[in-house]
Amino acid sequence: MSNPDQSEGDRARDEVLAGEYVLGVLSSEKRLQVEQRLRRDRAFAAIVARWEDNLAPMDEAYVAQTPSATVFPAIEYRLFGAAEQPVRAAIWTRLWSSAPLWRSLAFGSFAMLAGVLIFGLRPPVSPAKPERLLHAHLEGHGDTVLSLAADFNPADGRIRLTPVASGQPQPKSLELWMIRGNDPAISLGVLPQDGEGEVVIPDAMRGELTSGVTLAVSLEPEGGSPNASPTGPVIASGQVRMP
Repeated sequence: MSNPDQSEGDRARDEVLAGEYVLGVLSSEKRLQVEQRLRRDRAFAAIVARWEDNLAPMDEAYVAQTPSATVFPAIEYRLFGAAEQPVRAAIWTRLWSSAPLWRSLAFGSFAMLAGVLIFGLRPPVSPAKPERLLHAHLEGHGDTVLSLAADFNPADGRIRLTPVASGQPQPKSLELWMIRGNDPAISLGVLPQDGEGEVVIPDAMRGELTSGVTLAVSLEPEGGSPNASPTGPVIASGQVRMP
């Protein structure tokens, strides 16, 4: 059991000590120490009051019971030393007076209540939703042997490109474009020379990258197109679709 003096300042020990006090499982000496502390330690007194409030509803589950016929003879035996104690009364008396029994029952109730308070108040964990990726296969145009596979994750706005085949001359740059119908092409960024890497789509544009949109790769001067549209030949393109 917790020591009333050692637990001062330790919230976890104070919780255990308060529970033991309210459940009545402390020895007379420790109970007296706790009562003395309650008069000087307001924070600890508040913890004890909370335990009493939490356990108060348990009183409603119990109703008055008429004691069995063995109780009164056992009381007479203990008070007046009757010549012969009934066997059943003796057994009942030993059980009723057994401190280990009552402490075990009290600790069991304490553990069950703590489990309810700790685990019962945790919000249910929602299963993680699987990521829905969009995929496009960018086929090479003309004599270009470059071919790319593109995977777009709308959650973080990243397009992952993986070259299937590469034949990129140096020192040119590969630039990725998004084309919606007949709208002008919109640059999504410059790719590494071999075409493999990630491009992060700005938040405002992520909703526009949907199934049916065309992704295209053009061959641009080193560093990318000098203006807002492709200047070099489109060497690979493909439509975005659900895998």
